[in-house]
Amino acid sequence: MITVSLCMIVKNEEDSIAKCLDSVKDLVNEIIIVDTGSTDRTKEVVSRYTDRIIDFKWINDFATARNFAFSHAKMDYIFWLDADDSLLEDDRKKFLSLKETLDPSIDSVTMHYNLAFDENGNVTSSLRRNRLVKKRNNFQWRGPVHEYLEVWGSILHSDIAVTHNRIHHDSDRNLRIYENRLKRGEQFSPRDLYYFANELFEHQKINKAIEFYKKFLATTTGWVEDYISACGRLADCFNTIGDHKLELQYILKSFEYDSPRAEFCCRLGARFLEDHQYNIAIFWYKLATGLEKPTDNMGLINHAYWTWLPHLQLCVCYDMLGNFASAYVHNEIARKYLPDHPSILHNKRYLEPLIQGPDQGSS
Repeated sequence: MITVSLCMIVKNEEDSIAKCLDSVKDLVNEIIIVDTGSTDRTKEVVSRYTDRIIDFKWINDFATARNFAFSHAKMDYIFWLDADDSLLEDDRKKFLSLKETLDPSIDSVTMHYNLAFDENGNVTSSLRRNRLVKKRNNFQWRGPVHEYLEVWGSILHSDIAVTHNRIHHDSDRNLRIYENRLKRGEQFSPRDLYYFANELFEHQKINKAIEFYKKFLATTTGWVEDYISACGRLADCFNTIGDHKLELQYILKSFEYDSPRAEFCCRLGARFLEDHQYNIAIFWYKLATGLEKPTDNMGLINHAYWTWLPHLQLCVCYDMLGNFASAYVHNEIARKYLPDHPSILHNKRYLEPLIQGPDQGSS
């Protein structure tokens, strides 16, 4: 059986750190907590789980802090979490099984990162991250903000999920770091350009976000998933300012980087639905329903686009065309995913009397 070091960086996490550590304390062989300047009870709470609490002066560089934490690990593999992450019971069992059976030739294990949930607890968005890495490989974190762990070698894609439970976040912190780096004249990598544009977009600095997304797309050495995501964000930007021609242009541009994704097929469906071009919208929504959701993709996945949403939108399109039978069929498919969704239940009540008559056509 392999041994595992848990390495974390924390600051002012008294409200969340106990839940995190309770979920993994019996799964790892040591816990290393690097504190970057807590002024609350974080250290007091953490001391109930480990005496390996190490202070680190915060220098606005997440990668440096994480590498510092990793440098103190002594076990075979390093596992990392943020303070508002945890493992649910099923994932705890899977983690223990992985620990007992992992082939030592594996260099890194990826795990799902479940980021958002609906009111019924279903995962609505997730991605993958390299979570468990071999200590002796000395893998390094890169990037002062929106850092990533650079790995290579034999990688295992596991079905374990880390659950994110965001409690608080300094929403301006990352933007300030990027803006200060820009003022100092630092050269931004393609990744920096992409994440700076994201921060600008999230702070509703739309025109500036467009500028930096375009700069990112002009590079050639970024990650393909980021290029695809940037196309989506640019489409959102142009939708916000009412330029639907450019919105459509950047949705289509995403196809330059990979085969069509369900998210972008649904974006096209929505664009044509809004323009009352229902048959064209149906084409794109149907295409979305026929795509297979990726399991090993490291990029962000919005699960609605790969499951119920295109069917619900097909229901709307067919209803607008008077094809109530097909509308009902797709609403029922959507209901299999979300049996209690108010809109889906409303559609069911509305459509059932309409399909009692002659056949309305096929789906």
